Amino acid sequence: MSEPLINVIRGGRVESIHRGDWVLVDVNGRILAHKGNPMKRTFWRSSAKPFQAMPTLEAGAAEKFSMTTEEISLLCASHNGEPRHVETALGLLHKMGLDESALDCGTAQPMLIEAAFETIDRGESFSQLQNPCSGKHSGMLALCLLKGWPLENYISKDHPVHRAMLKSIAHAVSMDEKDIGIAIDGCGVPVFEMPLYNMALAYARLSLPEAYFEGAGLIAAKSVAHAMTTAPFFVAGTKRLDTNLMEAANGRILAKLGAESVYCVSLMSKGVALVLKIEDGAYRAIDPIVIDLLTRMD
Repeated sequence: MSEPLINVIRGGRVESIHRGDWVLVDVNGRILAHKGNPMKRTFWRSSAKPFQAMPTLEAGAAEKFSMTTEEISLLCASHNGEPRHVETALGLLHKMGLDESALDCGTAQPMLIEAAFETIDRGESFSQLQNPCSGKHSGMLALCLLKGWPLENYISKDHPVHRAMLKSIAHAVSMDEKDIGIAIDGCGVPVFEMPLYNMALAYARLSLPEAYFEGAGLIAAKSVAHAMTTAPFFVAGTKRLDTNLMEAANGRILAKLGAESVYCVSLMSKGVALVLKIEDGAYRAIDPIVIDLLTRMD
């Protein structure tokens, strides 16, 4: 059962309570600490993106399309839709011989409200490039091009691109594919349901990839970790915890938000990861809890 993790105080009294679950796991699969149920199942949502990017990189996308560190970081992003995010996504699509029309993630208002107002002030409509998942979708298109798979209906759960990503996810979390729940994410593609423990195990492995991944998988995992921690603006953006944590930690932390308040943190080179889920999906609970737990872990 989820436990109380943080109180909202007004006038010295508790006004609201956010319950949740968190678990700290090392690369060997040991649970180092937890509160609530470490085996609680929930959807990984966008926190799965680093591992969805891996089959694209394993297939040679970085070399084929001359991907920059920023572009690889964007593959893993839930970005704000700021101009630099949009320009980077469009530039990557152009390298692939595509444009915005190839994206089937849907148009979206930028997550950063200032970017949304700037778009409106310019008299422009919101676009697929401003969708926080445009980088992930660009990676899916890249994998399709490399494998000769059709670009049409690439968001379908039966498309080979998603069978490849499910295989990558299953390997990273040490689960059978059949034991991973599948639903549809907000951007139209499959999303994965599993225990928090297995999410943390994957992020622990991402923090020390040579302890688990091999061959092209090891190169891909290192590329993802390097890109996210050295170009953290492209993972999220202005006023976002992911970016702020990674910038402040200067490579010692890798962090990724998932919708409905899933949060994953790798302690780089330590082989340890923290995963948090807020029961009611409230984002306001994440920042103070994550900061408190990281502070207590020194």
